[in-house]
Amino acid sequence: MLHDGYTDLPPGKLANIVTYLEMTARPATHAGPAVPGAALVHVQRPELAWYRRLFARIGEPYLWFSRLVMSDDRLAAIVHDPLVEIYAVRIDGRDEGLLELDFRVAGECELAFLGLSQATIGRGLGRWLMNRALERAWSQPIARFWVHTCSLDHPEALAFYQRSGFVAFKRAIEYYDDPRLQGELPRDAAPDVPLL
Repeated sequence: MLHDGYTDLPPGKLANIVTYLEMTARPATHAGPAVPGAALVHVQRPELAWYRRLFARIGEPYLWFSRLVMSDDRLAAIVHDPLVEIYAVRIDGRDEGLLELDFRVAGECELAFLGLSQATIGRGLGRWLMNRALERAWSQPIARFWVHTCSLDHPEALAFYQRSGFVAFKRAIEYYDDPRLQGELPRDAAPDVPLL
């Protein structure tokens, strides 16, 4: 039962507000700066170790851990599914970003993950990557493109998705064990979120 006011969390638990957003028609693409040396590389049937390393490097500041704790079989069932597309943002031979599009629900695409390494943020790569995501998603026969973000994500994430044409349609509160205390992420990950 929900009520107004504050609810204490037990030690070792985290909570965040999740916002779900969608678009039901292809938006006008927002021009972004040219990104010299950046390439979007489709990685078919990615090696699980590669995927987890990139996922962790990009997501650690925001406490991304969901794919790190999945069994190999469960993770492979997702990232090796022919209806899930995995892309790396490659700059000077190094993978610096991740784009994951999930077409497993007919007529829809979920923007499952879109992220960049800390070293690349602020160089226009986010807009460039979102433009590639929009192009790829809407090149398929879909009627809906959707994403969710949370209050622990990059502070500009929600506004970025809205500027990209997504519209919020639902909120949820997510509770979970702090992955740093569970040993799933380093204890110094996300230093803006205190350990309790």
